[in-house]
Amino acid sequence: MSSAGRGRRSTTEGLPDDELAAAAKAGDRDALESLLRRHHDRLYALARRLVGNPDDALDATQDALLAISRGLHRFDGRSSFGTWAYRVATNACFDELRRRRRRPEPTEEEATGVSAPTADVVAEGAARRLDVDAALATLPDEFRAPVVLRDLCGLDYAEIAEVLELRPGTVRSRIARGRAALAEQLGEDEGNHSPTGERRRRQG
Repeated sequence: MSSAGRGRRSTTEGLPDDELAAAAKAGDRDALESLLRRHHDRLYALARRLVGNPDDALDATQDALLAISRGLHRFDGRSSFGTWAYRVATNACFDELRRRRRRPEPTEEEATGVSAPTADVVAEGAARRLDVDAALATLPDEFRAPVVLRDLCGLDYAEIAEVLELRPGTVRSRIARGRAALAEQLGEDEGNHSPTGERRRRQG
């Protein structure tokens, strides 16, 4: 990449999402790449918890980024770009789950994505994350998605309602039921923390 190209990239990466989105819609490829890089990790984190299998989560993330790129002209700015991107990624995850249900069941090793202890598995807290992933996998999609968007992604109820196109009251109910099911699976009291290990934010 030329020095001029690097200069444009560093400049676009400092812009807020709405300005990057506007520039990308106008055809600025650097702005689009900056926008996708900025949101890649959080979209993968969402996919990892919704889909479970790391390889499938990567596929869902790539599908989401492609859908964002192709559908950017539909982003009208009425919500934040991040909320809109979560909506696209959640739909990509549901599509991936539907495809996976039509495929043969993977072996246990394939499902976890590991066949021997790795740095991730032995790292502090890894066992807890695996337990949570396994418990999340038992939840129906309608409960898993709002719990992940709330407790992992940190969206508020209004944002989750927008992402999932549900009423806020329905979101609250599904999160409560999803958390209760997780707590039962994990054999613990929810207390001041969600079963996913994320401290709940106070709601106004």
